Order: sequence, then structure tokens, then C-alpha cells
Amino acid sequence: MKDLIIMGTFALILYVFYKIMMKEPILPWKEKQTTDSAPMNVKRKSKKKKHEVQMEQEPQLFEELFENVKDISNHMIRFHDNSFTLIGEVEPVNYFLKSQEEQEAIDVVFESWLATINYPVGFYLQNRFIDISEPIENMRKNMKKSEDLNEAAISFGQSMIDDLIKWQTETPRYETKRYLVFTHKVNVNEINADSKEELEEKIIEKAFSELMRRLNTAKSQLRKAEINISLLPTEGIYELLYYTFNRRKAVKQRFKDMVENEKNALYVTSDQSDERIEAVKEVLEENEGKAEGHEERAS
Repeated sequence: MKDLIIMGTFALILYVFYKIMMKEPILPWKEKQTTDSAPMNVKRKSKKKKHEVQMEQEPQLFEELFENVKDISNHMIRFHDNSFTLIGEVEPVNYFLKSQEEQEAIDVVFESWLATINYPVGFYLQNRFIDISEPIENMRKNMKKSEDLNEAAISFGQSMIDDLIKWQTETPRYETKRYLVFTHKVNVNEINADSKEELEEKIIEKAFSELMRRLNTAKSQLRKAEINISLLPTEGIYELLYYTFNRRKAVKQRFKDMVENEKNALYVTSDQSDERIEAVKEVLEENEGKAEGHEERAS
């Protein structure tokens, strides 16, 4: 009995020492009382502060990336400081299928072009999911137009189309798009104009002429290495940005479909084909004829 009392006393001393070292209340119900008796307004304030911190830390991605962009038009990206960016799409040569002599010739052409330029040129590479929806659609159209196909050929073609669609959705592949980025800042003080409209036109004209000169220089030089460069138009710049921020989404919701369905059109009077214009006119004439008929019956 004496030994049990000594062991109990020793355990109690260890417990008190542990609580003091951990800076916790010795009595357990004291700890529960302090947590439960905390004022409600204190808890609400702490939650509110935590919510406010999360809102402050949320990144403003698009605002930060495009805060300096003023407009995208005239095949250029314009910034607020009158800097303009023009982009050229590059169709590269298949370098590793060339012989040693041909590879050396390509290197010489590329190095000579780099040695001649005295302005900054950016290189932009973009990886996109391979989109084979257009070849699939062409296959489907050809199957419908062909009248000499038997049932076995039609079944084989349809199964092939289904396999391609499944392959694209389940095992996507990448393709690399290559671009040259030219940037030039226009000095407004060197331009004489009588009005703001004239000044604006001259700024755009001067920037575009200078950037096109740089693009054509690269185009003429790199053509010797079988590297083709073409101007990326305004719609191409929008497509480039669309694939940049919607890489996975762009596989199902293609930019080309958005353009054809006028989802990015500001007005309903956007450019249309002659066939669609005639179809809309026919519908309007039919509706006008029906309206006149109703008016005659009512009178």
C-alpha cells in the first residue's frame, strides 16, 4: 500500500511538471471552460479576419498580365506607352532529317541573321493539343458524298472515325507552335499631326511599317534555310492568347468554332458568306409575307 501511494505521488508530480512545461492548465476542466467560454464576437472576428486575408492573397492574374495592354488591332498588340508588338508564325525546317552539310548551312543562315539585327527579337514556343477534328469532319463529309460505298466500307469508315475521336479525347498529343515576337516603341514627339485622329493614324502606320520591315528582313534571310515566316493577323493573336489560357478547354471548344458561331463578334453585322446572307434574306421575306397576310385578314 505504501508503494502504491509513493508511485501515485510520483506520477502526480510528473503530470504537474509536464503541464507547467507545456504551459497548459493543470486541471483539465479549466481548459475546456476557457475554450467554451470564449466570447462569440471574438470568434466571429477571427473568422472574418481569416476570410479577408484569403481575399487579399487571391492573385489578379489577368489584370496583372494585361494591365499595360491598350488594344489588339491592326495585326499588333498595342501598349499604353505606344509600344507595339507584331508576331510572326514560323514554319521550321525538319533539322534532324537533314545531312551534316545541310545542317551547317542552316546554322550559318540563322547565325548571320542574328548578327545583322540590332533590335530585340523574342522567341515564343507554345505547346497545343493536336486537334484532328477537321480531318475527321472531312472524312465524314466524304463518306456522305460517296455513293459507291457498300455497307462494309461505311461501317469500317465510321468505326475508324469513332476510334480517332476516342484517341483524341483519351490520349491527347502535343504539337509545338513557334513564333517570332518583334517589339517597337514609337516616339510621339517625332510625329507632326494637326489633330488627334491624324496623330493616331500616323502612330499606327509608323509602328506597323517598322515592324513589318523587321519581319520581312527575317523572312528573306531565313528563307535561305527553308524556314518560312508569316504574319500573324489580329485573329491569330486572339487565337494565340486563347490557347495560352485555355489549353485543355481549347480541345473541345475550339477558337475556330467560336469565330464561326459569332461568339466573339461585337455586332450581328459581322462578315458573312453570300450563301448565308441570301438565306437570311429569304427568311426575312417569308416573315414579311406572313405578316402582311395576317394584316389583310385582320382588316
